Parts: sequence; structure tokens; C-alpha cells
Amino acid sequence: MVPSDDFRLSVQDASFAYPSADTAALTRVSFQMEAGEIVGLVGPNGSGKSTLIRLIFNLMDRQDGTILINGADHRSDIARMEAIYLPSDNELPEFLTGAEYLHVLAQLYRDSNCADESVVRAQFSSFGMDGRSGHLIEDYSHGMQKKLLLSSAFLLQRPLTVIDETLNGVDLDAVEVCKAEFSRMKARGGSLLLCSHDFSLLEEVADRVLILRAGQLVADLDTGAELANGGRLARSVREALDCEERA
Repeated sequence: MVPSDDFRLSVQDASFAYPSADTAALTRVSFQMEAGEIVGLVGPNGSGKSTLIRLIFNLMDRQDGTILINGADHRSDIARMEAIYLPSDNELPEFLTGAEYLHVLAQLYRDSNCADESVVRAQFSSFGMDGRSGHLIEDYSHGMQKKLLLSSAFLLQRPLTVIDETLNGVDLDAVEVCKAEFSRMKARGGSLLLCSHDFSLLEEVADRVLILRAGQLVADLDTGAELANGGRLARSVREALDCEERA
């Protein structure tokens, strides 16, 4: 696979090993994502999912391989402006209000959408958070903080969005809002890498699902094909993992 600027995300032979570990966290992982594509990322705990995401966003120094975002090296300022990462934990500046946090992101990304009060209020309202944009983040519940993170991605509309288990802890109504936002993201050509253990969600929204095991990419499943053949995604993932373990 040759890295190409025709893809939203191109990962070629990415490898990484922690100094204290006996085995590599990632070994020659390669895949590409097209514009307007939603790709699921699954695997057992410790399979390398979060490590891969951190490498994509240059939060750790990759030791081998090439990672491009919209054709630009992932370490470049251009690439950083093209993508947004929502982590699994809620590491938010609790001394800011929700609106202030979004305003900071608007300045960082040079995007006025996050600073438009009417747009922000509408986004909060869609998540059932009417009147809370001016409240301190420290007063938000766990689920509300998750909704703020998700709102930042939906408002900024970057070409590439990566979500690492951020939907864990949000209510069912919010999940439905997210599904609608994912559809709009896809329609405008945005791409989403969604790390999740919610197979029913992935069946509904993902075009493909990547499976990691022990730091290696062991399968790239076409979700539509799996479902068309009468299969269930959870079963297909288990079968792929079992096959790799026996190999």
C-alpha cells in the first residue's frame, strides 16, 4: 500500500513499542480511509487501539512507518488543523464554561462555528442541555462532559474525526443525536474513525471495521457484506480473533 493524498487518513507500516514492554504495542499496521467513510476500530483490551490513535495525532513518537492526514504528515501543523480527537476520558478544563471551552477551540482551529452563540445553543439543545452552555464544566455530569466533547467535533466539522469510546456514558437520546450527526458528517465528506465495543452501533453506522489483536491488524471487515450474509458483527469479530489466535 502506497501512502496517498487521495485519502483522509493513510497509515502505512506503523509500529511502536513501549520501552518497558516485552512485545510491540503495534507492528506494521497499515490501512487507509476515504473521504466520507466511517470506519470502526475494535479489539481486546491491550490490542493497541488507543496507541494507534495517539500515534495518528502525534501524541507519541512513532518508531516506524508513515501516517498522513489529507496527504500531509501527521506531525505537521496542516494535519493538526484537519483532524480532531475525542479521547475516552474527560480531560476538560473545568474552570471554563462549556461555551468558553468551545470558543477556545474556535480560536485554535480558526473556525468561527464554535464561537457562534446561536449555533452553540442549538447544539446544546439537541443534547438536552438547554441553558447549560454558560455553566462551568466542573458542574457538568460525566455524561454532559461527554456531550460537550462530542459537540466540539460536530461543530468544528474537521475532515477527519477520531472518537475513542467517547459515547460510553451518554444516554440513549444522545446516541441517536450522534448517529444523525455521523450521517451529516458522512454526507459532507467528513471521515470518522470510531473506536467502540458497541457492535450494534457499528453495524448501523460503520462502512468497515478494523480488528486489532496484539498490536496487529488481523481483519478489515466490510460491514454491509457481513450483514448481507446473515451474519452479526460481534460474531464475525470473534471468529476473526479466534482464527488469528489459532494461526
